Amino acid sequence: MTVSLAASLIELALGSELGASGDAGRNRCTLEGVTWQSMPDGAVELRVRRFEAMALRLASDPFVLEIGRIDVRELVARLRTEAGVPRLVSVQADKAECSGLKLDGPLVLPPQIQKIREASQGVDASAATPTVAGQAAADAWRLAPLNEAEGTVRGQITDAHLLFDADVTVPIRHGQIDFNDATVEHVGPDSRMGVSRMGIYVDAPNGRSYLYQFAAAPLAGVVFEHRGTLLGPWVSERGKLQLQAFAESMLRQGRRGPGQGQTQQARLLLGRTSLSGELRLGEGLVAVPGLQVHLEGRHAIGVHSQSVGRGLKVEMASLAARDAAAAWKGAQMGFDRATAKLAIEILVEGPAMRFALHVENGIAEGLRIDLQRRGPDGGEGT
Repeated sequence: MTVSLAASLIELALGSELGASGDAGRNRCTLEGVTWQSMPDGAVELRVRRFEAMALRLASDPFVLEIGRIDVRELVARLRTEAGVPRLVSVQADKAECSGLKLDGPLVLPPQIQKIREASQGVDASAATPTVAGQAAADAWRLAPLNEAEGTVRGQITDAHLLFDADVTVPIRHGQIDFNDATVEHVGPDSRMGVSRMGIYVDAPNGRSYLYQFAAAPLAGVVFEHRGTLLGPWVSERGKLQLQAFAESMLRQGRRGPGQGQTQQARLLLGRTSLSGELRLGEGLVAVPGLQVHLEGRHAIGVHSQSVGRGLKVEMASLAARDAAAAWKGAQMGFDRATAKLAIEILVEGPAMRFALHVENGIAEGLRIDLQRRGPDGGEGT
């Protein structure tokens, strides 16, 4: 099938505009084994035995998708005509392989994360009232792979004149941070990290400073510090964070209370902090509002940032996932199984955030996208 006809079908099916194709190497598409038929319900079913594209660029404001190569097998698309205009209602594919994929756009955070971020920036979100839908979304959080996390996160604070120049090392063992094992090394007597009922702190030679303050205690997944006896050390136990329970609890809370969030001191430090880390996550369900997927096996990830205040990069050399389901703007999407080598960049641009997803190579099986409008009874709308 000709490139121009294949490109026209892509634009029709995806509702996106192909990028400029002045370069002869751009937007090269081929379709094999194309058939279509009218269905009893009035829809048209389009079948493609194989769809292949090279150097593809799709734009759907404000997102841009670039694909070095994609190979889709046994694709089935259903279309309906409404007011004389064909509309895609569903897509299925047995298998899709891609390489050199990049998806770029604004990072739209779920309300719970957005409110925590506002808290970290000192924005007053205390007047917000959660809706029923918002409460349902809050209950959706599940981060099972954190329960078996192992690794080490290292931070280097440079020219942080508010406190000190320091090298921070935080080990993670069996899904837990034990602040007794965390180290904060710098010139002079070293400092110590810990967690009290007020928040996460650093005890430096010049006194205690809080990096993050809690709205109220106790929180799930936190073992608070213990004070020593009169003749013993001031703090005998620095406290622990059980990552899965603590993260889920923070995200479910969503809106902050008075005094919750990163301190001003911590926000300044993040701009001067570089970060690196190697972690191995466990397997299990990851569920956030609008998305859930099961991770299979253990996953090694790397975390890097030149300045945490400006963004970070997360790399995953081998992702293995199954039974994914997502909802976005009325569309239902999912796959049965997928493997990939990928990286995610988060960029902070003032109050806004952007992301860039890079997939070096990936394979997905049992792909499905449902764009049908649903009536109140759950049936297909008209």
